This record gives sequence, structure tokens and C-alpha cells, in this order.
Amino acid sequence: MAQTSVKTPSPQKISSTTKVAAIMIALGVDSASEVYKYLREDEIEEITTEISKIDKISADEMKTIMDDFYDMCITQKVITEGGEGYAKNVLEKAFGAQRSQYLMDQINKTEKKRAFEFIGKIDYKNLLMAIQNEHPQTIAIVLSYARSDQASKVISELPRDLQLDVIKRISNLDKASPEIISIVESVLEKRLGAVSSVDVMEFGGVNYIAEIMNRIDRNTEKYIFEELQGDDPELAEEIKKRMFVFDDIVYLDNLEIQAFIREADTKDLTVALKAASDEVKDAILNNMSQRQQETIRTDMQYLHNVRMRDVEEAQQKIVAVIRKLEDQGDIVISKGGEDEIIA
Repeated sequence: MAQTSVKTPSPQKISSTTKVAAIMIALGVDSASEVYKYLREDEIEEITTEISKIDKISADEMKTIMDDFYDMCITQKVITEGGEGYAKNVLEKAFGAQRSQYLMDQINKTEKKRAFEFIGKIDYKNLLMAIQNEHPQTIAIVLSYARSDQASKVISELPRDLQLDVIKRISNLDKASPEIISIVESVLEKRLGAVSSVDVMEFGGVNYIAEIMNRIDRNTEKYIFEELQGDDPELAEEIKKRMFVFDDIVYLDNLEIQAFIREADTKDLTVALKAASDEVKDAILNNMSQRQQETIRTDMQYLHNVRMRDVEEAQQKIVAVIRKLEDQGDIVISKGGEDEIIA
């Protein structure tokens, strides 16, 4: 059977795994083998599989990948030697505010804690059973190391009064001593029969809560904000400022809107726009081809008796596509004119 070759997508579409695979190829066999010594087995398997799929990478694609890699190496070096405050000043002068912030965000994601790494492989229901009777602070610590989609599901199924307490505690988390993390991790490890290790101790915080709230179901989101507004209005507003919701699409530029339109399901777009504001409708429809506009408008006319729950679910799917593109570095999310990009 002939081997099927898979061409690498354009730079805007290149996944993180493909970028790593491309860098490994560029390093050459000897250097790549040395790097492999520092990787976990699952990472080696993932990267090796990706390398085997790559047919060829254009000069432009490789230049984009290597430029990003070099910039991130410089960013890592500056942060390590001078700290984040110093790094921010240096990098802004070198790359500009927008690019430097993107690089620092990518480094933070790359270096994010290894503690509780086993949680990512656990079904959220098992995680819920393991921690639901623990002290709210313990729950907050554990969920700060979970994926945001896991944390959102766990929080949704906690008792109402506990939901708010955990949300506030995660928002206030910044750092914890390795000793505390080790104790909590060890207990959970025994309970779930997993294996993990502790490295960096930074976690939680308002940014993480905003990410959780972007993924949480609407009923729980409404409840939490209603309660939080009365209990801690400043925290509620701070979380909202850092969230990206469907209506914030109006703050994206035309190229970014076109990017998520290409990735989104047409049915989801149709349902999502059914109850959207005129401003959001115009922003999306004006970035479609004439034919696509006509198709969407026609489908919306024949779309009757749609439940608000279905509309909200479709809008959340669109937001998920946008956040995925942001994670890949394809778009930059800004709200209310913040972080304006100067051409």
C-alpha cells in the first residue's frame, strides 16, 4: 500500500505539534535525539507521529516557525535572567507591546505547572467524586491545575454555595508553597491511583477563572455572577473584563472574523446569529462572501421556534473556535479597544 503524504498547512493553520515536529526536523538527527532525552514518552510518541506525517514544509512556513521559536527562546532567556517585569520592558522595546505579550503568554503556557499533571487524563466525574467533600481551598487548588473544561464541569455540579466559594478562592490563588502542593497532590494521587510530579507552583488567579467561566454552562455562569455581584462586585467585574463572550466579536478585526468563520460550522453560525445583536450580525455577515451571506440569511428565515438554550450553545461553540484560534496564535482577542494593534 502506498504511503499517503500529508502536506503541512499554511502558517496560520499550523498546530503546535506540527511546529515542534518541524523544529525537530530542522535541528537534525543528532540534536533532535538529544532533545528527545528530556521528553516524556507520550510527548515523544506525539511528536514522532507528527514528523512521520509531514511531507514537506515550504520556505515561508519554516521561516515563520523558526522565527517564532527564536523569539520564544529570546523571551525565555530574558524572563529567566531578569524576571517578568524586566522582560516586559525589554521585549516591548524589541517586539512591540502586542507581540511581546503574545510571546510571554506562550512561554507561561509552555512552562505551566507539572503538578497534578495526571488530572488531565481523568474524567471530570471521577475528579468530582475525589474532591467534592474536601475543603473549598483544597478543591480550589486542585481545580487550578485541571483543564478549564474539566474545572467548569466540576464547578457546575458542586452545591451552589460551594460553587461561589471555590470561584472566589481560585480567583485569589497566585502561588502556594511546594510543600502544600505536594501534600494535596499526594493525597489525590493515592485516591486516583495516578503518578505525577511537582515543578512550578504558579497557578489559579482571575485569568484562569475567566477561562473557566467562558466554558461553564450559562445557568451556572448567571448564578455565579449574580451572587458574586452582591458579595464581591469588584471581583465580578474583573472576571467579566477578562472573559470573551459572543458579543465581543465586534472587537475583532475583519481578518480575525474571517478566520473563525472559516473554522466554524455553518449551522452553528446560523443558530448563533438568530438571537444576536444587529452589530454582531453585521460584523459577521459583512465578512462573508455574498453567496454565504444569502445562505445564512435564508436559513435564518426558515429557522423557527429555536430554544434560547440552543442559541446560547451555538454561540458558545463559536466562542470556543475563537479561543482555539487565539491559543494557536492566529488571532488576538481584545475587548473595548484594549490592546489596540498599530500597523
